[in-house]
Amino acid sequence: MRDERELDWRRHQSHEFLAPAPDLAAHVARYWVVRWSYDRPYRQLIVPYPNVHLALQGGRATVSGVSSRHVHRVLDGDGSVFGVAFRPGRFRGFLGAPVRTITDRTVPSMLPPVREPTAAAVEEVLRGCLPEPDPDAELAARVVDTVIARPDIARVGELADETGLSPRGLQRLFAEHVGVGPKWVIRRYRLHEVTQRMAAGTRVDWAALAGELGYADQPHLVRDFTALFGETPTRYAARYHHEISRQRSADEPGST
Repeated sequence: MRDERELDWRRHQSHEFLAPAPDLAAHVARYWVVRWSYDRPYRQLIVPYPNVHLALQGGRATVSGVSSRHVHRVLDGDGSVFGVAFRPGRFRGFLGAPVRTITDRTVPSMLPPVREPTAAAVEEVLRGCLPEPDPDAELAARVVDTVIARPDIARVGELADETGLSPRGLQRLFAEHVGVGPKWVIRRYRLHEVTQRMAAGTRVDWAALAGELGYADQPHLVRDFTALFGETPTRYAARYHHEISRQRSADEPGST
């Protein structure tokens, strides 16, 4: 069950995103800062992407592998987190082990200590422990970029044809460097595109979409959507439309 305060999250939270320095952009997708203020505990829904994250909070540093489904974090009182989202495929050298070993896990950071939660301090640490160039890591990152850039790719076989790798080779590459399989990554980004269409008010033909994405039937698609986003497509769309209506009402002249 989603928290009723989610629709008014901007009253309680602020989000900031920062780009990495050019010399670290091959490894880091972005830095993020979340600040919050709640008078009672709030269950924050987090929808997964294939990024490994380093989080600095209250003097602790943890690394979270890719989550295969949505997760919740409890926010309470006043607090903040500084985070690093690593590019998909580019964390294995920092970890020193296959990225699949931390999938669905949060572990103490294996990186050197960061003296303060700022981009400059984090970048100083990262520059001191950059891994040696790894062609397989670079390949994994390029393959994920291909999935993002090519919305027409909906199946692993299509990705294999596009990249020149076999489906089995893609599985091995993703297990080692991404942490989740190529099918998961493809479906994650295709479903993200669907939520964008829903946010724009576009009607989605779920039965047709299930076939496009290689699902056996529509219920399997609904199951995966619910696992990723924490609710069924019908409830997700209804909540989005409710939020848009609220925002439009608030923007009308004379509204309070």
